Amino acid sequence: QVTLDESGGDSVQAGGSLRLSCIMSGYKYGSPCMAWFRQAPGKEREGVAVIFSDGRTRYADSVKGRFTISKDNTDNTLYLQMSSLKPEDTAVYYCAATLTDLEGWLYVRPPQRIGDWGQGTQVTVSS
Repeated sequence: QVTLDESGGDSVQAGGSLRLSCIMSGYKYGSPCMAWFRQAPGKEREGVAVIFSDGRTRYADSVKGRFTISKDNTDNTLYLQMSSLKPEDTAVYYCAATLTDLEGWLYVRPPQRIGDWGQGTQVTVSS
């Protein structure tokens, strides 16, 4: 059984930084494609960043230059380093994983129909 467990969400002021973590277990073979999504109140879930099995990364335009996705394969942990946070970054952040590299995963609607998902961690950015 695959489990994804996010942590690191918090309340910060605009301009601050946070690092989210996601511990993954249950994938026996290969290095899955992993991503971060977020969902603000009253809005659809949207893609934030994805890291493919070969290490390539892709970001939503709204977070380029501010967020960095990375993965530690030794302990199966996915990270999202967030800096220069803005109030519009406020959302529940979800970690997700799939065995197949999906080039357009960040733009699938709804994205939660693909892959395995964690329960989410709340990020609140105040102005």
